[in-house]
Amino acid sequence: MEAKEKMAKKGSGRKSIIGGIITVAVIILIALFGDQTDLFDFFTTSASGPTNVEEVENLENVTITTGNGCITKIPDDSNLRVYCLDVGQGDSILISNNGQNMLIDASTNDMGSTVVDYLNKLGIKKLDYLVGTHPHEDHIGGLDNVIKNFDIGKIYMPKVATNTKTYEDVLDAISKKKLKVSTPKIGDKFNVGDANCEVMYVGTNEEELNETSIVIKMEFNGVSYLFTGDANYNVENSRDWPDIDILKVGHHGSSSSTTAKFLNQTTPKIALISCGKDNSYGHPHDKAVKRLEKVGAKIYRTDESQTILITESHE
Repeated sequence: MEAKEKMAKKGSGRKSIIGGIITVAVIILIALFGDQTDLFDFFTTSASGPTNVEEVENLENVTITTGNGCITKIPDDSNLRVYCLDVGQGDSILISNNGQNMLIDASTNDMGSTVVDYLNKLGIKKLDYLVGTHPHEDHIGGLDNVIKNFDIGKIYMPKVATNTKTYEDVLDAISKKKLKVSTPKIGDKFNVGDANCEVMYVGTNEEELNETSIVIKMEFNGVSYLFTGDANYNVENSRDWPDIDILKVGHHGSSSSTTAKFLNQTTPKIALISCGKDNSYGHPHDKAVKRLEKVGAKIYRTDESQTILITESHE
């Protein structure tokens, strides 16, 4: 009995020492980070993995941060931020400037709650623009989650319909909040903060839903962006395209998008590809990657880098 009591006392003593160390560590961290919320952010950000920050040599005032550790509350400043969110085999792009926000797509049904979590961590309360580029599940699957959880301004979707449950769930969420859908026209313009946006394409081909993708060009402080949904070669061949700096690559880097003709017109310096790790489609395809490399685009992929954050200062 005495031996057992001694062992118990030793174990209790060790626990007390460990508990004391943990308490001191927590006190130090609270002193550094201010309060429990900041401390929580520290732990959750650290758990997301390290981030890597790069300056873009040929784009002044632009930095690129990779890694899910960049999903933290957006500072109250005048910088433009474009997040290519890590959402597996789907698309979801957040654009934020001067207190206004636009979300382009919300990935799959399974990723809807993840998109909501990301937006909450970023401190988003309202989405001034919500864009469902086209009614495929890997783009609109999480839109109903987003609509249910945030204040929504204008909703843009192409004027096409499908009979899928995913599409019906989105319409139900819109109806329950008494919102309405607008279909933009080519040439329509709007602003997200100080970022100027223009609709470059929207289609009606219900036989090929990728060809209904809403394509948006954005300019901020002399830097231009193009967000393409799943636009394929028919969309790319449908018009002349302006020279741009940053391209969200169409259809997750499929070989049926990002044609040589399109790239020779747009000549992007940066290419963002949203795709799932080891996805069954083989995205991005080697042909598309080689075409991007040929025009000198530096490629960033969510399957390799997690979330990709482009920050552009207003200076």
